[in-house]
Amino acid sequence: MQNPLFDDTPPEGEPETRSASKPPRTARVGATVHDDGELGALASALPSHLWLGTSSWTYPGWDGLVWDGMYSDAVLSRQGLGPYSAHPLLRTVCLDRAFYRPLSASQYAAFAAQVPDDFRFVVKAPGVVTDAMVRGEGGKGMQVNPAFLDPVLAVQDFVQPALEGLGHKTGALVFQLSPLPPHLLGAMADVLQRLKALLLALPSLAGTAPDGVVAVEVRDRQFLTPDFVDVLRDAGATFCLGLHAKMPLIEDQLPVLRALWPGPLVCRWNYNRLHGAYGYEDAEKLYAPFNRMMDADLQTRSALARVIAGTIGARQKAYVTISNKAEGSAPLSVIALAREVAGLRS
Repeated sequence: MQNPLFDDTPPEGEPETRSASKPPRTARVGATVHDDGELGALASALPSHLWLGTSSWTYPGWDGLVWDGMYSDAVLSRQGLGPYSAHPLLRTVCLDRAFYRPLSASQYAAFAAQVPDDFRFVVKAPGVVTDAMVRGEGGKGMQVNPAFLDPVLAVQDFVQPALEGLGHKTGALVFQLSPLPPHLLGAMADVLQRLKALLLALPSLAGTAPDGVVAVEVRDRQFLTPDFVDVLRDAGATFCLGLHAKMPLIEDQLPVLRALWPGPLVCRWNYNRLHGAYGYEDAEKLYAPFNRMMDADLQTRSALARVIAGTIGARQKAYVTISNKAEGSAPLSVIALAREVAGLRS
């Protein structure tokens, strides 16, 4: 089913940014060769049930970090996933674009065909299911979304095609609930009942995707309650740590994960809170072309590393994706985080 609410919205994380000093190449994309052996050794020090990666992969500025040259974002969108997955530490990626328009099984299969057997995808559910509002240009809520938390659409437009196309390469299926309007924030019991009905309607991932998990990410702190934990536990889902300025610090979200323990970790480190809850576009302009560590968030990184180390140390799966808006360059953030995790395990 085509998503009528987001047809004209460009995929998240695919900017038109270009480097003025280097014209983009049109030849086939190649991966950067890392000659020092450090990244390979670092990858070998981490267990196979930890998947680190980024939000999308179509950034020309990653020339020298991920790519062997400067390519346009359009070329990287078509050809970049394979070279991305050749990076020793990049074993997952978040398909953010699925939020804006449901993807077909054949589209998922095309992604899966480009990556190694041990690669796993983190996929965002379509906004037609997870956003309570129909939004206009600029993200302004225009009217109530009648399909919000619709179990039939969640299965038909998201889980079934993802499982069919990605197969065992399905990692975390994330229902990221956009900020709720005031009338729903005042009716959280009803929202939680609807969320529970959706989660219980989902097919089991175990047969097709043994490593697959269902996670719920929220953008309202009002969700962080025992009732929310009960919904997740009863439905066999987990909480996605959403490291975003609209949410409390990671330390203040951890009680939800502790209440669900033992269980997997799903984390999307989206944003540096230096820019405030509504500074996403400012951060994108400041950090482009995303090839340098601009604002290292040592507090968040260290806390996240400890959570990862504890999770994988108990042989639980962990999926962590990082945005360029977290510290300036997602690949460099992955490397820095991997070093901290490895150090905690040594």
